Amino acid sequence: MRHTCRGTINLATANITVEDSCNFIISNGGAQTYHLKASSEVERQRWVTALELAKAKAVKMLAESDESGDEESVSQTDKTELQNTLRTLSSKVEDLSTCNDLIAKHGTALQRSLSELESLKLPAESNEKIKQVNERATLFRITSNAMINACRDFLMLAQTHSKKWQKSLQYERDQRIRLEETLEQLAKQHNHLERAFRGATVLPANTPGSVGSGKDQCCSGKGDMSDEDDENEFFDAPEIITMPENLGHKRTGSNISGASSDISLDEQYKHQLEETKKEKRTRIPYKPNYSLNLWSIMKNCIGKELSKIPMPVNFNEPLSMLQRLTEDLEYHELLDRAAKCENSLEQLCYVAAFTVSSYSTTVFRTSKPFNPLLGETFELDRLEENGYRSLCEQVSHHPPAAAHHAESKNGWTLRQEIKITSKFRGKYLSIMPLGTIHCIFHATGHHYTWKKVTTTVHNIIVGKLWIDQSGEIDIVNHKTGDKCNLKFVPYSYFSRDVARKVTGEVTDPSGKVHFALLGTWDEKMECFKVQPVIGENGGDARQRGHEAEDSRVMLWKRNPLPKNAENMYYFSELALTLNAWESGTAPTDSRLRPDQRLMENGRWDEANAEKQRLEEKQRLSRKKREAEAMKATEDGTPYDPYKALWFERKKDPVTKELTHIYRGEYWECKEKQDWSSCPDIF
Repeated sequence: MRHTCRGTINLATANITVEDSCNFIISNGGAQTYHLKASSEVERQRWVTALELAKAKAVKMLAESDESGDEESVSQTDKTELQNTLRTLSSKVEDLSTCNDLIAKHGTALQRSLSELESLKLPAESNEKIKQVNERATLFRITSNAMINACRDFLMLAQTHSKKWQKSLQYERDQRIRLEETLEQLAKQHNHLERAFRGATVLPANTPGSVGSGKDQCCSGKGDMSDEDDENEFFDAPEIITMPENLGHKRTGSNISGASSDISLDEQYKHQLEETKKEKRTRIPYKPNYSLNLWSIMKNCIGKELSKIPMPVNFNEPLSMLQRLTEDLEYHELLDRAAKCENSLEQLCYVAAFTVSSYSTTVFRTSKPFNPLLGETFELDRLEENGYRSLCEQVSHHPPAAAHHAESKNGWTLRQEIKITSKFRGKYLSIMPLGTIHCIFHATGHHYTWKKVTTTVHNIIVGKLWIDQSGEIDIVNHKTGDKCNLKFVPYSYFSRDVARKVTGEVTDPSGKVHFALLGTWDEKMECFKVQPVIGENGGDARQRGHEAEDSRVMLWKRNPLPKNAENMYYFSELALTLNAWESGTAPTDSRLRPDQRLMENGRWDEANAEKQRLEEKQRLSRKKREAEAMKATEDGTPYDPYKALWFERKKDPVTKELTHIYRGEYWECKEKQDWSSCPDIF
């Protein structure tokens, strides 16, 4: 059958409506109506979006070409507002004209009086003064006339161009409204499709164990359909792949130089797990499936600092920022290995691997942690199991800043103060950690410092959320001058490189490269020794990649996630234990935060109410401190601002920055169970 054109509809005046999941209608409000059907709901939405964009372009072209019909596009309210403005301008110009007439009248009388004075027999000096006054009066009248004429010209110009300005303003308003409606519609449809997909693939079950097995079966059985959906919807985020339990990796216990200990690190770590597994929890309540319109909240946050905007717990995970900061120690064994290295350059390789490993827990963690309350703390005492213990405290609220101190009996100390700044840019969320991280090795005195890179959360409005890390990290050994430069390559759809790629070089103080690092921040890091070879011109050249394979050493490899981690916020084994209740902790510990505990137990409505109560309590405490400071200023009495309890703000001896450094006494107070100095924040 020959296909011919069955008619046309002007898109500028067309109405596009969705009938059901696959059908949509285009009409001109009159006799012409077309019922169209797409092959799928996604295909229908692509057609509707393309037609809406074409309609907006047609409206713009029509508005630019049709100058005679501009008054019809302006609403009655805008017309009234414009007429009132013009009427006000006209009345002001009339007032100026009246003033001009009065000035002219009185100016003429003034000149006449001065002329009469000139005709009188007065001293020559008086005549000269009268003549100067007469000239100035004439100049004043001329200037007044010029001012009135300029105002009249302005009014005429405003009347001439007001229609064009009003038309442009109205067009921009319509475009903004249309864009907001389109984005909100896309967000709702995406949410609907996601729920429909989950309902179609997740098998019903009566027990949590059967739920996990059902999901595993669905993931294996619906792999092709998932890939097809991703291709149709242009989601460039990688699909989450559940690692089978039998794909665990082996980590070598030897250092780069090849020296090995009597017991490998794998055996030590496995032995520790066997001893402590009975005490540490391995699961938390599954995340409930609550729907939420993300766009309805985030559209008012564009360009704002998110730490100052109250968010419901629906966007959170049941951990605080202090606990997320403690997760940097998940691969603490890298620092244990580094402490045993005799070569400072080899030690720097392990420090670099530890730096990269701190980002591996974020690959699937798209939910934000709870913002800690001022004075909130979190301790992690693993001195017996892993040889270290850690303490975090929220030392500032605006801007939010947390201080962290960890010390190990294996010969290292880690401390940092991180200020989190975040901006919502409409399509993505940028998280910029500010602050310096210090790592000190006790035996050698080597002192390393570095800063964190920028974290970006993509597809905030439409699509699947995914996280990327980008930027550079410079790790410096302040004792020897050795440096390591790490480059986190941002993800690019058009790049042929592996995703989440990290490269690095370890150099001595002269700039000579000794080790090259290669890997990904979510999976593993390797290094190989760079051997100089003779170049074509007789100079030194770097060792080629294939020649370095023999010297390549696996520094770090990510641990597999626990079973059913997708139902538990993608927590690692360490993260699952962080919020477990422990006796003897400070009353300000994050484990005791009620809204966080309610959310972990799946009672999100109660958690939201409790979160508002805590934030209001913190707000009242801040106002009380501000009132006390103001009163002290008025009375001229000294006033001590808020100070952290376990950390002291002082100048860092290495970086010369003002930072919070652990002052001690926390673990002694815990041993005595003396928490009398702790504030009541919960």
